[in-house]
Amino acid sequence: MLFSGKNILLRAIIAVGFMATLTSCDLSTPTVSTDNSVVPSNLKRVSYSDLPGWRDDDVRYALQAFRNSCRAKIQYTGRVVPDRDLFAEKCQMLPSASADVATVRAWFESNFQPYQIYNDNGGDRGTYTGYYSPIIPACRTKTAECNEPLMGIPTDGRNYKGVAKRDIVEKQIGRVLYWANIVDVQNIQIQGSGNLRLEDGTDVKLNFAAVNDMPFKSIGEELRRRGIRPDGGYSADAVWSYLKKNPSLARDVIYTNPRYVYFYESVPPDVIGKLGTPLSKIRSVAMDDDIYTLGLPVYINTNLSNGQPFRRLMIAQDTGSAIRGWIRADIFFGKGDEAYKYAHGQHAQGQMFILMPKVYNYVKPK
Repeated sequence: MLFSGKNILLRAIIAVGFMATLTSCDLSTPTVSTDNSVVPSNLKRVSYSDLPGWRDDDVRYALQAFRNSCRAKIQYTGRVVPDRDLFAEKCQMLPSASADVATVRAWFESNFQPYQIYNDNGGDRGTYTGYYSPIIPACRTKTAECNEPLMGIPTDGRNYKGVAKRDIVEKQIGRVLYWANIVDVQNIQIQGSGNLRLEDGTDVKLNFAAVNDMPFKSIGEELRRRGIRPDGGYSADAVWSYLKKNPSLARDVIYTNPRYVYFYESVPPDVIGKLGTPLSKIRSVAMDDDIYTLGLPVYINTNLSNGQPFRRLMIAQDTGSAIRGWIRADIFFGKGDEAYKYAHGQHAQGQMFILMPKVYNYVKPK
């Protein structure tokens, strides 16, 4: 078991005094207030008591992830944008790393206002999927088993945008970093990052660097179109296993997916998200950065693939081409086989709440 925003924004200065001072952090209310952008009516102001399971979550783990956001260069873009001065102020008054859960929870409650998110149709449910960072065997040079290159962005000026995967690989448009089995390479490209285990036992971390801007085509759907049904159906496990046993078919089928992902080697070997920070196991989430400014805390209420309730304070630190919409998120489950068990079957509906820095009135009262 895993551990467990068409209203115009107001200009306002609100000074509020707190009745309690909690240990190990400064909870005094800030008085910063500046202009912000328009926050859509998809956000409805609620209280923390409206967040299912809020009192049961050990939010200290979310604070650790939020601390990483504070170290990042926040891009204040999207449709839901926090006041940058207020956001920066929160980062300057974080609880200490040794603060207890009650102190950390009180800090979030004192400094952030929760809003429930609604879809454009008024619904309050969206889809939660999962992703992870695979660990695969790899080689420094090409071999019979390590038969597909993992490449970095080309440094010779050659264009890769709009160029299909097959041409990129066959013309080697990029810098070869390592080699691995083509099926494993496809899996890492889908996940956006991965860990390599080389022949000498060395572990290498590859993170997403760029994509060729070509559409993604499902490998399982291509097998279905051809009338091929692997033992076990079209689950990721069944598809990858079948293709590894049929290498010629694997290359043909995988190359029907024109999308190609480039990587860079990460030192230290952390999984880095779009925000540019290390991702935290089941505390980092990928969201639509056309809507949300990455770095914000979000509270999600959904279920895991095994039916277990999953109610956690998460931090939006990544994005993905398929992660689009108001209530749509991809939960980062970590790396390796254990993370895979949860990530590959994750597909559930649920609610979402976003926490915006307090004092500023982001949504005009109705």
